[in-house]
Amino acid sequence: MLSGGPDSTAMLVGLVRLLGSDGLVAIHLNYGLRSDSDEDQAACDRTCRQLGVELIVRRPGQRDGNMHDWARRERYRAAESLRSERDLEWIAVGHTSTDLAETVLYRLASSPGTRALAAMPARRGHLIRPLLALDRATVRTAAIESGLPFVDDPSNLDPSFARSRIRGEVLPVLEDINPAAVENIVRTRREVEEESDLAGSIAEGLISRDSDGEPFIAAGVLAEAHPAVARHAIRMLVEVAIAGHGSASIPRTAEIRRLCGRPEGGSVDLGGGVTIAVESGMVVVLESGEIRQGPEPAILDLPGEVEWGAWRLAAERIPGPVRARGPEVATLDAAGLPDRIEVRAWCEGDRIRQLGMAGSKPVADILAERGIRRTERRSHPVVVAAGEVVWVPGMAVADRLRIAPDTPEVVLLTADRSGNTGAP
Repeated sequence: MLSGGPDSTAMLVGLVRLLGSDGLVAIHLNYGLRSDSDEDQAACDRTCRQLGVELIVRRPGQRDGNMHDWARRERYRAAESLRSERDLEWIAVGHTSTDLAETVLYRLASSPGTRALAAMPARRGHLIRPLLALDRATVRTAAIESGLPFVDDPSNLDPSFARSRIRGEVLPVLEDINPAAVENIVRTRREVEEESDLAGSIAEGLISRDSDGEPFIAAGVLAEAHPAVARHAIRMLVEVAIAGHGSASIPRTAEIRRLCGRPEGGSVDLGGGVTIAVESGMVVVLESGEIRQGPEPAILDLPGEVEWGAWRLAAERIPGPVRARGPEVATLDAAGLPDRIEVRAWCEGDRIRQLGMAGSKPVADILAERGIRRTERRSHPVVVAAGEVVWVPGMAVADRLRIAPDTPEVVLLTADRSGNTGAP
């Protein structure tokens, strides 16, 4: 990736001396953002002609969002596209140790976490950074000594950009305090990277796969893991599950571990459309929109029937006495019910006092115990009368509506996912 600046020019010279020019292709992106942008391209063209390296020039389309972020996305996208088209092995970038130090400082200032210290690895996938062990001054000297043309981008000194302020204002102060400031940042980052690799290797062993091959972490295992290992495990789970990134900060990790100890579980939003859900003893990853909201509430007349999502529920009034059938077929005292009841999705805070129980129990606990994942809970019907949960089909019946041997009239409620209803 050749910008026309001293760093990428020196890198290209070094690669040609090491590998020869036949196996190299240079790519330059002319963004057209400055009046002298064509001078950058001209410098790249002269350098490549002198070194005998093929040059490919790309012109990105309309700028989108933050200029630096947009430009970075465009050049990496173009480089990967060229690598794939030509079946090339590596994409070389001219980042130096000074770039690394600036990036670490920028990330630490903008967001917390050790991820900031893991910036700019020497290799990630097909991307390599051959100059990462050298500082910017050393690389610039090498570019000058090569005798090849290069240009300096004036926007690198523009104080309106945060990274330029770090380069022009922050790093000079740190180097006044200690000339080895950049080196110390790089060494610290290397130590953090090694320790992170260790925690990551332990965390990898926490991830399992279910019968469908979907990755998860056992809630009990995550709750007992060291917090640092747990954070790594959550991040790795996101990467394995959806090839995405999740910000598993200390507070978010602590909340996920707390939910691991609750029978009903819960969920934590990691941002960027990623959610961690704890359900049925498992920690899983959900993408935005994967948590189902459930169908709209429906009214069930007594007697009558109604469709709710994939379910069909039916109600029948019959004279007593009747033998109670249990949660699969709700056998309720008609005197305690209105003429119309509601069928809706589970809601946070729903509770029911089950047959024979002294106190109420969260409906979420009942669903979790039956293996209904949090993502699927709002697809299972809950039957409500005057604001009270009276039946969770197939799972629980309200004790208040239990029938007695002398109950004069009984309401039978049935539910079937296939659409076949009717009281047995």
